Amino acid sequence: MSSEKTQATPFQVPHFTPANYGSFFLAGALCATLTHGAMTPIDVVKTRIQIDPALARHNLISGGRQIVAKEGASALLTGFGPTAVGYFVQGGGKFAGYELWKKQFVTIAGDQETAVKYRTAIYLGAASVGEFFADILLTPLEATRIRMVSQRGYATGLVSGFTRLLREGGVRDLYAGFIPILFKQIPYAIGQFTVNELCHEAAFRSMSEETRATLSPASKLSISLGSGVVAGFAAAILSQPADTLLSQINKGHGPEGKMMYRLGVLAKQAGFRGLFAGLGPRMIMTAGLVSGQFLIYDAVKHAMGAPPGVEIHKASDK
Repeated sequence: MSSEKTQATPFQVPHFTPANYGSFFLAGALCATLTHGAMTPIDVVKTRIQIDPALARHNLISGGRQIVAKEGASALLTGFGPTAVGYFVQGGGKFAGYELWKKQFVTIAGDQETAVKYRTAIYLGAASVGEFFADILLTPLEATRIRMVSQRGYATGLVSGFTRLLREGGVRDLYAGFIPILFKQIPYAIGQFTVNELCHEAAFRSMSEETRATLSPASKLSISLGSGVVAGFAAAILSQPADTLLSQINKGHGPEGKMMYRLGVLAKQAGFRGLFAGLGPRMIMTAGLVSGQFLIYDAVKHAMGAPPGVEIHKASDK
């Protein structure tokens, strides 16, 4: 084996300017708020299935019909304001954070071979750290949304719901769900980003460099859409138990005490089946969310002239 083969290949890590990160943030903010806002009716039904015993055995369609019959069609848009604003700031922080931390971890790896070898760990780490900071922004708005969905008539909109929750429970209630939201959102982000990266890699490794270079827009769209759907399924399954517990915590269920104790009691009460109540509707919702987000994110970045993110996929064997 030649010396060139045994030496690590230097990795030219791209330099991102503050303007680039601003583009990443805006693209992430827009893709998240548009998709989550559009999914509000499904999310309302999913949340009600998780927390309302009368709806626990319903599916997405029958649960939605029950809500509309009893409360009117407008009930399906409950919490739209907190959803749109919350996921605007969270989406921007998550996508820009993922780009930032992936670049940082690739830089730490030091060379191409090491970065590729540990690419899954880099994806996991970047998704987790980026999501952690994004959730600091999301948590109070998510608490407001869940309270509005779970308690009909709690508030007329984002501002009134947020101020009421702050007035009655203080910062403690606004961040009561921070630990469970981390348990929910970090596995969600891991499924979203890591599985999407690995699906793209699997698709590209099955074709030659020449074929990849000449892919039609339709083929690229199919790969992105399929990868996003699979990543959405993974994100939903990984985060479902914590999503159920988060809904319970924000409604005030469970005993008093430290958060981990409360989560343990609620998980025991719910059981395996209860923790995965509403998974079917949530998988449908999440597949649409994740695939839509990646498509919009790439389109907005392209429209703004932002550079692509760091790519560390394993090279094709063909």
